[in-house]
Amino acid sequence: MPPILRVRPILRVQPVADARSLLLASLGRRAEASSDFDLNPAIVLPPGRVLRSAAVLVAVCSIAGQARLVLTKRASHLNHHPGQIAFPGGKIDKGDAGAEAAALREANEEIGLDPAGVEILGHLPPHETVTGFSITPVLAWIGGSLDPVAEPGEVDEVFTVPLAHVTRPGQFRVEQRIWQGQPRYYYAVPFGPYYIWGATARILRGLAERMAR
Repeated sequence: MPPILRVRPILRVQPVADARSLLLASLGRRAEASSDFDLNPAIVLPPGRVLRSAAVLVAVCSIAGQARLVLTKRASHLNHHPGQIAFPGGKIDKGDAGAEAAALREANEEIGLDPAGVEILGHLPPHETVTGFSITPVLAWIGGSLDPVAEPGEVDEVFTVPLAHVTRPGQFRVEQRIWQGQPRYYYAVPFGPYYIWGATARILRGLAERMAR
């Protein structure tokens, strides 16, 4: 089955040229690293912990003149984070020339994105996950058309959401789940049938804060 690429109308369309300029401008504003524990100050992290390096591609494209963010729904059979909404990405391998190379490689493997059509805009602050990864979000602009091919072993669906939806702080809300017997608070920014939360929402929340300044 080909990947599903849904486009949903919103009331306010963010012009593509303006969106790219705003993204570039946001990179020049100061921002702190984030983590899955930001909203849970009572959790004490062990000193000297070793985090594994990973990278994700925060890719924006143009569809019908509207700036949209590319996301995936992880395959339901995966051991880690099955069915969750995520950026294309994964571990930085020894053969990768850095975070950008890893993010582009993973995006090519997961959604068939041609690196030749991707412009790297910059890096967002690193994000530490509850699973022990330090993620480097690589902000990118897709210059050509988006024709995703989902890797069936990892991705159930490729879809887009309006960039304006996930770059407005007011769209985010704080929710909670029980984790290791204790309530864990996290950001969520749902869109239609897609429940965007956890690390993905936290990274986007940081970007939204920078773009709103």
